[in-house]
Amino acid sequence: MKTEKKISPWAWIPSLYFAEGLPYIAVTVLSLQVYMQMGLSDAEVTFYTSWLYLPWVIKPLWSPFLDLVKTKRWWIVVMQMLLGAAFAGVAFTVNTSFWLQGTICFFWLLAFSSATHDVGADGFYMMGLNQHDQAFFVGIRSTFYRISMVVGKGGLIALAGFLHKKFDVQWTWSLVFYGLMALFMGLALYHRFILPRPSEDAEKTQVSAGHLLRSFGQTFISFFKKEQALTTICFLLLFRLPEALIIPISQLFLQAPKVKGGLALSEIEYGTVNGVVGVVGLLIGGIIGGMMISRDGLKRWVWPMTAAITLPNLAYVYLAYVLPDNVIAISTAVFIENFGYGFGFSAYMLFMIYFSQGEHKTSHYALCTGFMALSMMIPGLFAGALAQVVGYKWFFVIVMIVCVFPFIVAHQLRIDENFGKK
Repeated sequence: MKTEKKISPWAWIPSLYFAEGLPYIAVTVLSLQVYMQMGLSDAEVTFYTSWLYLPWVIKPLWSPFLDLVKTKRWWIVVMQMLLGAAFAGVAFTVNTSFWLQGTICFFWLLAFSSATHDVGADGFYMMGLNQHDQAFFVGIRSTFYRISMVVGKGGLIALAGFLHKKFDVQWTWSLVFYGLMALFMGLALYHRFILPRPSEDAEKTQVSAGHLLRSFGQTFISFFKKEQALTTICFLLLFRLPEALIIPISQLFLQAPKVKGGLALSEIEYGTVNGVVGVVGLLIGGIIGGMMISRDGLKRWVWPMTAAITLPNLAYVYLAYVLPDNVIAISTAVFIENFGYGFGFSAYMLFMIYFSQGEHKTSHYALCTGFMALSMMIPGLFAGALAQVVGYKWFFVIVMIVCVFPFIVAHQLRIDENFGKK
């Protein structure tokens, strides 16, 4: 009797979650970097790039229907090939006279492909592993997702800075995105052969689209009928409001010339400060946050984590008013802000799990992630215009003023005191 050779999870989980994180960074960080260097204003840069969050906002609407077409494994491989094609599209069009229209088109393709890949990868993770292995590898998948952030926010931007010394901006980014194309074509080929074929990962041909649509409608309605539904939506949209304003503007501010009130970091310096130091701070903050909630429960740490996700934003007020030239001082400020964000974000993630408990918990959690993406998209649409009108100094002061909203929405939450305890 023919038996399939067992494939170690170590052979595919690290590469799969690295492949999940890198396109997201390309869409949300590298796109902003490209448009900033191509000469668009802060208002234009943040407006165009914030719309790219939309696929993650509406992802819960189409994700239930993917199984009607093919398997999760099929979607992973095909989306990685499509991501490679989209990277090639950005690489080609960025070096043309219609670079803005062309790159926006292919960044949109990247965003939708990446969001769809997320659905396939996360679903396949649960199908390809038993419950024990799912628990064991949850930290591994998170680590390799974070590694992709270091590579994207740090390594690729630093590489662009190195190439920029020899080529103009358009050729620099063309080479970077052609490299990403080659990487994802290789990943698609690798996963085509290495991903296991779990029996659970099969097309649901016995389920009709109409049945799924009715089921989704019932799930959607039940989400809004849950206790604390309105409070939860306000929490999901407003708890990260200060950070949603800072994230796109900090990238512009750290690299803007001194005459514009920026810190004038080179691409290599920025890649190191934000892509390495910042991500390390984010990771450490998240780990410690998870440990504290596991020890004492979510309710005990809501207020400290609300303070952590807001008050460290003072670091950017300091940077904007002092404009230090010392990279160590800048790195320290960025580390503190990212550490606070990582620590405070633990409460945000755990509350989504808390609210999603009960029937339809997977679908309700997916809807929560849609609101999470919307919380980043809406502030980003006007953040650049606001910074352009008032300047970086006053912008970061305004960010500190809106820090009142996370405290207001956190105050409204009702949480079981035992939730989250080990």
